[in-house]
Amino acid sequence: MFDKSTILSAVESQNVDFIDLWFTDITGEVKSVTVPASRLPRVLDQGAHFDGSALDGFARVAESDMLLVPDLRTFCVLPWSSGGTKVARLICSVHTLSGDPFVGDPRTVLQNITAEARDMGFTFETGMELEFYLFKTDSDRRPLLDGTTDEASYFDMSDEASQAIRREMIRVLAQMGIDVTSAHSEIGNGQHEIDLMHDEALVSADNLLTARVVLKHVAAEHGLYCTFMPRPRGDMPGSGMHTHQSLYTVDGGVNAFADATDQYGLSPIAKQFLAGQLQHAKAMCAVLAPLVNSYKRLGTSIEAPVHITWAHINRGALIRVPATSARLELRCPDPSANPYLASAVMLASGLDGIRQNAVLPAPLEETMVNVAVKRRQIPNILPRSLGEALDDLELDDVVLGALGPYVGDRYLEAKRQEYREYKRQVTRWEVERYITRY
Repeated sequence: MFDKSTILSAVESQNVDFIDLWFTDITGEVKSVTVPASRLPRVLDQGAHFDGSALDGFARVAESDMLLVPDLRTFCVLPWSSGGTKVARLICSVHTLSGDPFVGDPRTVLQNITAEARDMGFTFETGMELEFYLFKTDSDRRPLLDGTTDEASYFDMSDEASQAIRREMIRVLAQMGIDVTSAHSEIGNGQHEIDLMHDEALVSADNLLTARVVLKHVAAEHGLYCTFMPRPRGDMPGSGMHTHQSLYTVDGGVNAFADATDQYGLSPIAKQFLAGQLQHAKAMCAVLAPLVNSYKRLGTSIEAPVHITWAHINRGALIRVPATSARLELRCPDPSANPYLASAVMLASGLDGIRQNAVLPAPLEETMVNVAVKRRQIPNILPRSLGEALDDLELDDVVLGALGPYVGDRYLEAKRQEYREYKRQVTRWEVERYITRY
């Protein structure tokens, strides 16, 4: 664990020139303020001032002055350099000038919900399966969507060049303190998956944020483009971010989801948590699948969920209970989500299930899906568009409450604007299909 003295010592001994202070806006984009290494002692003591008025979901101009407060645990020297310049990184929370955590900071949103869980006697752990595509690039380094890097499919041995890049990504992640459990080629040509080790929710969110930066950087070093767009091509599968979730007891660190005597290995707490997420699934989608493009994946891509169900074996279910351990795999998130807000709404929905003693419906395994659909026994499906998801979010006090009124209002406003802009677009498909017919 880093403290001020060990950080300053590392900066001096490794000849670090600059420190990048990372944080995110409400959409999850990484923002950065760079300070010279000579300013680091002051930043560690007092934070770094910045103007938040121009960022999505941050302060109005009248209250724009903010402080970046580094989380010392996130210090690392970036494993790459430019022109011999060494740069270190610290992930920051955003505070007001009075020193209070800023209610518009996504990291603060997650910390507030994990504090609620701790008051109930639990810590929340997550582990993400990060899917992405690698595309070749043009002379301007823009992705060529018809230029996939390989033709491998699910678990295939892709060509050596692709495997070397994936191994390089894992190596750089390890240098930054991020453990990878496994990696493999995915179903789409040029599509890959890297699975991150589970950890406490805030650590996992920081790691996910970092991994997206690392993977893009490594790809660019090889003249490729890494994208976490949920579905960059209609003729290829979408990219998801299946998230494995567990609650552990604060006292003793025991898996609160585990019950060896249960048919599914789930404790009453796990079943209530799972039921809560099913109840709030529609509203969660606005945060877990946050783009217009997210709904080109959900319900249409391979194994992307449609129905609000749970199961043990059925990989089309919204939430799956793996056979190997007592955890819940939520399958609707995609890698464009803000990891802090995503984890916050997942946890808040599950905790609501525990508080309400929510009753878990029966599982729906794959063999029964078609029968149940025909008999209309699955009345609830996930939203079919970002617009529908935002409508559901607006009506859900639990999920909206997890975001808080400040972030919730601004998130809805930003995403409503995005959806309105999308609806005004005339696509190439529409023109090609209709212009000569009518």
